[in-house]
Amino acid sequence: MTAVLPLNPPLSKPHAGRVAWITGSTSGIGWAVARQLAGEGAAIALHGSAQASADTDAQLAELHALGVAARYYPLDLSDGQAIAPLARRIAAELGAVDILVNNAGIQHVESVLSFPPDRWNTMLAVNLSAPFHTIQACTPAMLERGWGRIINMASVSGLVGVAHKPAYVASKHGLLGLTKSVALELATTPVTCNAICPGWVLTPLVQAQIDALAQREQLDEAAARARLLGAKQPSQAFVTVEQVAALVGFLASDNAAQVRGAQWNMDGGFTAA
Repeated sequence: MTAVLPLNPPLSKPHAGRVAWITGSTSGIGWAVARQLAGEGAAIALHGSAQASADTDAQLAELHALGVAARYYPLDLSDGQAIAPLARRIAAELGAVDILVNNAGIQHVESVLSFPPDRWNTMLAVNLSAPFHTIQACTPAMLERGWGRIINMASVSGLVGVAHKPAYVASKHGLLGLTKSVALELATTPVTCNAICPGWVLTPLVQAQIDALAQREQLDEAAARARLLGAKQPSQAFVTVEQVAALVGFLASDNAAQVRGAQWNMDGGFTAA
């Protein structure tokens, strides 16, 4: 009897020989994405805003143990002029970027009436202008080599309005607009551009919010989690960083070649209402 093969047989290292640059990748979602893509064979350009440390050395060692090349690149992404030179440095040291994940982002919560203008400018520079600069720097080489993936980490806040987060909401809405525009411009090429819109993701920063809420309101951890999720995550369960990273892995795969300009929400049903 002839064996029946799956339509899309799994590849153990589908990104062997490729280079992935994940901005803001030393913790949370970004670090999960770095591990995901390294596990799929991609060399990793790890990025953070601080200088290299024992922690980043340990992360590089973990990536090397997966059998891939990895380097750490510190940069303050609010300095848009420095982004293209960093892309050139990554290309010289690891190879031209094949998978670009614009993950870095910053947050500040305050009424629009008192929101500091300098904080507004910095947040738009990091959350929106930096992805523009990285896309502009990396896409020509993707087109030249005939393959590329651009994945922008937006937010459910890019799909709906949220009070007291004017800069974050504006930047994430803008990032979705950038995603669609780039996707259409590259529609006839082998380079895709998509966005992921997570809701509440259980990262160390969110866990700190849970702990603070539990202490402030005299709640146990389960009650504090439920309070934080509230009406903004109908599933009443957090998205995990591993789930987001797995979606990045799919969008970076050849199976997603015709997923273009998507704004893929992972929000426990919040935007289904």
